[in-house]
Amino acid sequence: MQRVRLSSQQSPVHKLGDSQMTLSPKFRLAVIQSSLLNPSPEFESSLQMEPLIPGLPDDVALNCLLRLPVKSHSTCRAVCKRWHLLLGSKERFFTRRKELGFKDPWLFVFAFHKCTGKIQWQVLDLTHLSWHTIPAMPCKDKVCPHGFRCVSMPQEGTLIVCGGMVSDVDCPLDLVLKYELQKNRWTVMNRMIAARSFFASGVIDNMVYVAGGNSTDLFELDSAEAFDPANGKWHGIASMGTNMASYDTAVLDGKLLVTEGWLWPFFVSPRGQVYDPRTDHWENMAAGLREGWTGSSVVVHGRLFVVSELERMKLKVYDEETDSWEAIDGPALPEQICKPFAVGACDCKIYVVGRNLDVAVGYIARKEEEEEAKKKKKESCERKWRFSVEWDVVDSPDGFSDLTPSSSQVLYG
Repeated sequence: MQRVRLSSQQSPVHKLGDSQMTLSPKFRLAVIQSSLLNPSPEFESSLQMEPLIPGLPDDVALNCLLRLPVKSHSTCRAVCKRWHLLLGSKERFFTRRKELGFKDPWLFVFAFHKCTGKIQWQVLDLTHLSWHTIPAMPCKDKVCPHGFRCVSMPQEGTLIVCGGMVSDVDCPLDLVLKYELQKNRWTVMNRMIAARSFFASGVIDNMVYVAGGNSTDLFELDSAEAFDPANGKWHGIASMGTNMASYDTAVLDGKLLVTEGWLWPFFVSPRGQVYDPRTDHWENMAAGLREGWTGSSVVVHGRLFVVSELERMKLKVYDEETDSWEAIDGPALPEQICKPFAVGACDCKIYVVGRNLDVAVGYIARKEEEEEAKKKKKESCERKWRFSVEWDVVDSPDGFSDLTPSSSQVLYG
C-alpha cells in the first residue's frame, strides 16, 4: 500500500460566516446588483460621498441626468453605482423627475405585430425623439388589438385600458388595467359592469366614461358606465337610447361625443350621440358634425379636428356655429404616414401615428381674422379663428416595420 504524506502547512479552512472569507467575482457582482435594485437607506447614504458628476453640485448634476433619453440608460448606468441607482429602473427615474417637477410629453403608442398579432406599447420621447418600451399588459388571452379602448389622464401620467375582445371566440372582455408612468407598472382594476368591445370612451373631470360597443352575444349595447380611478369603482349612467358601437370618440366642452362612423359605400347616414355628465343626459349629435366626421379626431385649441381616413385630404376642423367642417390652411398629411392612423395631441401639436409607427407632427397655428359681413350691412366686424398646419415626420426605427398602431396617448412626466 502506498502511503501519502500530508503536509503540516495546509491552507486554513474558512467556516461559514468567517470574517476573512471572500466572495468570487460572480457572487460579488450579484450582491452589488441586488443592492442597486433594492437599495437600503444605509446603502444609499454610503454612496452620497461620491459625486454624481465630478465638479458639479449634486442638484445640478441630478437635473442633467434626469434629462437623459431612456434608450441611453442601459449604457449610462455602467458609469458608477450612483448612476446605476438612478438609471437602473424606470420607476426610480420617473419618480425623481416627478419630485423635481419635470413635465415633458411622452407619446404612448399601443401597437400590434401585423403577422403574429402580438400587442405591445412603444413610447416616443417627444423631447429627444427616441423610443423605449414599457412592461407588457397582463392579458392572459390572445386579444384583438382594436377591441380595446385606451384613455389617459396626462397630467397624472396614467393610462387606463378597458374592455377588449378575445380573438379566437370574438368574446368581449370586462378587463380594466391602469398604467402609472412614475411606477412603470400595470395594475388590474375592478372590472366593468358589462363586458364590451369597440365602444366609446373618454375622460371628463378625471372620470372615465364608456358607452355602447359589442356585447357578449355580439349585439350592440346601449348601456353606459363611469369609473372613478380614485376609488376604483364603476357605476351605471344613463343609457344612450340607441344600440351602437363606436368608430371614434372625443371630449369637447365637457361632453362625450360618440360616432359610429361612415360605412362604405355611404348608403346610410351615420348615427352620433352626445353625453353631458352634468345632467346625465344623452342627445342626438348635430347632423353636420356626424356626417363630416370621417376619420380620427383630436381636440386642439378647444376645437375638434379630424384626420380623414377616407381619402388623402387636408386636416379639417369643425365649426359649431355653422355645424360644418372646413379644411385648414397648409399641406395634407405627409404621404409617408400610411393608414391605419392613431391620433394624439399635446398643447398645439397633433401626432398622427401611421403604419410602421412613422409619426407626423402637425403644428397647429391659429390667428384671429376680422371679416366684414357681406350679406348684411353692418358697421361692426365679425371675429373668426383661422387655423393652419405644418408637418414634420419622425421616422421609425427599422425594427418597427411590422407594427401597426391601434391607439396613441400623450402623458406628462
